Amino acid sequence: MHEYQAPMADMKFVLRELVDLELLAQLPGFGDLTLDVAEAVLEEAEKFAGSVLSPLNRSGDVQGARWQDGQVLTADGWKQAYSRFIADGWTALSCPTEFGGQNLPRALSALVEEMWNGANLAFALCPMLTRGTVDAIELRGSQALQGTYLSNLVSGKWTGTMNLTEPQAGSDLSAVRTRAVPTGDGRYLVTGQKIFITYGEHDLTDNIVHLVLGRVAGAPEGVKGISLFVVPKFLVNADGSLGKRNDVHCVSIEDKLGIHASPTCVLAYGQNGGAVGELVGEENRGLEYMFIMMNAARYSVGIEGVGISERAYQTALAYARDRIQSTEAGLRGSARVAIIRHPDVRRMLMLMKSQTEAMRALAAVAAVALDAARLHPRAEERVRHQAFADLLIPVIKGWCTENSVDIASMGIQVHGGVGFVEGTGASQYLRDARITPIYEGTTGIQANDLIGRKLARDGGRAAQTVIAEMRGLAKELTANANLSAISPVFTASVDALERAIRYVVQNYGTDIRSVSVGAVPLLKLFGIVAGGWQLLRSASISQLKLTASKASGADAGFYEAKIATAQFYADHVLSQAPGLAHSIVHGAAGALTEGVL
Repeated sequence: MHEYQAPMADMKFVLRELVDLELLAQLPGFGDLTLDVAEAVLEEAEKFAGSVLSPLNRSGDVQGARWQDGQVLTADGWKQAYSRFIADGWTALSCPTEFGGQNLPRALSALVEEMWNGANLAFALCPMLTRGTVDAIELRGSQALQGTYLSNLVSGKWTGTMNLTEPQAGSDLSAVRTRAVPTGDGRYLVTGQKIFITYGEHDLTDNIVHLVLGRVAGAPEGVKGISLFVVPKFLVNADGSLGKRNDVHCVSIEDKLGIHASPTCVLAYGQNGGAVGELVGEENRGLEYMFIMMNAARYSVGIEGVGISERAYQTALAYARDRIQSTEAGLRGSARVAIIRHPDVRRMLMLMKSQTEAMRALAAVAAVALDAARLHPRAEERVRHQAFADLLIPVIKGWCTENSVDIASMGIQVHGGVGFVEGTGASQYLRDARITPIYEGTTGIQANDLIGRKLARDGGRAAQTVIAEMRGLAKELTANANLSAISPVFTASVDALERAIRYVVQNYGTDIRSVSVGAVPLLKLFGIVAGGWQLLRSASISQLKLTASKASGADAGFYEAKIATAQFYADHVLSQAPGLAHSIVHGAAGALTEGVL
C-alpha cells in the first residue's frame, strides 16, 4: 500500500509565491517569520506525517475505535502517536504564545494540517477540534476559564470537542433542548443528550473539554435562547489538578461508513443530577460564540478535503505508474504499457492533480486573510481582509470537500476493479472523504450562507472586489504571449461568476426559493473560478521564472508542469463555468414545479 508523502514542492511554492509573506511578517507577533523557518516547519511535519501517522491509517481503519462499558479505546498505536504529537509541539503551531503556543501564521499551520489529514484523517480530527475549542475560549471565555483550560488545551494535554447536535435537532439548532440550571455559585448543571460528537470520549488524554450548547431556564425559544458552556469530563480543582468525574458519559459510539478510528460519540449529560458547566460569555449568546469555533472548523474541514484529495491522487498515480495493461493507443502490436500511458487515465489523474493544487492554493491565500483580519493594525484593513475570508470560508469548506469525494472516487476508477477491494487503500479514501461535505454544516448550508450572508447581505461588494482582482490577472495573461491562450477561458469563467452573483443579488430578496435552487451550483462555480484564479497566478509566476532564466533542471520541470496543469484546468474545469451559471440563473423552474416529486 502506498504511504503518504507530503507534496513539499507544491507546498513550498505556495508559501514562496502565492502567500503574502511580506504582509504576514508585518503583522504583530509574526516579525520573526522567515521563509527558512516556515520551510523547516514543513519539513519536520513531512517526517511526522509520513513515518508516524500514515502507517497507522490503514490499521486504524480496520480496527476502529471501540466502546467498552462507557469507555472508548482508540486503535493500536494511537496513544503512542498522540504522545509524540504533543511532545513535538504540533498542537500549538498557530496558538497564542501566552498559553504556550508558537503563534505561527495560519497559512503555515494550514499546510501542516493538510499533511495530517492526508496521512491520517481519523487522527487529525482530534487536534482540529481542540484548536477550535482554544479559539472559542480565548476570544469569549473569562480570564478564569482561560487560566483553567487554555494551557492544557494548547499543549494537547487535554483535548476539546464541539457539542451542538441532538437527536431531534440535527442541523436545526433552534430545536436544541439541552438544559442548564444555575447553581448559585456561577456554575450550571447541564442535562441533555448530544450526538455525533467527534472524539467525545477516548483514551488519549486525562481530560476532555466539551463546549456545549444549551438553554438556561426561561431563555427565549429558538436560536436566541442558546447559551454556551464549558463542561469538562473531569472537574478541575483550584490548583489545576483534576477532581472528580463530571456527570457526562459516552453511552455509545457510531458504526460509520468511514473514519472508523475516530470515535463518533453519543454523550449523555446529567444522568446523575447534572454535569457541572461554566458559562462562556453571556447567557443567550451561545450560538454567536459557537460560530467562532464553527467557522474555524469549517475552514479546517475544507483542509481535510485537500488532504484526502492529495492522498487519493498519490495512491492512484503510484498505481498507474506500476500497473501494466494493454498497448498504447495508436501503437497496435506494441508492448503492453503502464496504464499511465493511456489517455483517459491521464485525464483522470490530471483532474485529481489540478483540482487538488487549486484547492491548496486557494485555502492558503484565504488563511493570510484570516490572520490579517485578526491582527492588522489598521481597522479598515482588518475589515477588508475579514470580508474576503468570510466570503471564501463557505467556498473552501463546501467546494474542497465535495471535490474530495469526486477525487477519491476517481482514484478508485484509476485502479479499476482492485480499487473496489479494500486492500489497495483507495476505497478507504472515498469512505473517509464522504463525511466531509456533511459535518460542520452540509454543502447546502454552506451554499445558503454564501448566497445570503456573504452575497445578498452586502450587495455582492466583497465578491466584486475579488472579481476585480481576477480581471486584473486576465489582462496580465492576455499580455503574456506564452499564456494568452488561457486568458479567454478564464475571462469567460469570471463573466459567468459575475453573471450568477448578479442574479443572486437582484433576486434573493424577492424570490429566495428560486435563488436557493442555484445555491450549491453557485458555490461550485465560485470554487472553480477562485481555484482557477490561483492556478493561473501560479502559471504566470512560473512563466516569469522560466523567462528570466532563473530556473533550470528540476526547477524548470516543476515550473513547466505548473503551466501545463493550469492549461489543463482551464480546458477541463474552468470551461464548466458558463454551464453552471446557466443552471443558477435558469434552473429553478424545473426543480420547483409542483407534482413532479
